[in-house]
Amino acid sequence: MPAGFLEENETPEDGARREAREEALCDIVLEGLLAVYSIPRISQVQLMYRARLDTEEFGVGVESLDVKLFDWDDIPWTEIAFPSARWALEHRREIGKRKLFAPFSNPPGQDGNPTQTV
Repeated sequence: MPAGFLEENETPEDGARREAREEALCDIVLEGLLAVYSIPRISQVQLMYRARLDTEEFGVGVESLDVKLFDWDDIPWTEIAFPSARWALEHRREIGKRKLFAPFSNPPGQDGNPTQTV
């Protein structure tokens, strides 16, 4: 899932499209705001958009090691590094084909901190 920081004077929507081009060599069409996540441990607010590929073309950008598309059942859930990426995928699946929905936020009790084991 492409992600990154905004450039100066860049809108969040333009930033999402730029990150997709930089990381996955693809053009996307934004279909709306999916979620706004608060990650206080790293002082971030993350905007997640629902999007689709504009064309079927994609590849490995200079900021990526590998780029793949997955069917829902084949998503490598244990390899997802960031809680917000998992949340976004789960929230995307929850809305299904609905076009209208309120943007999601952090799941109850989740602040983005990694699970600690003792």
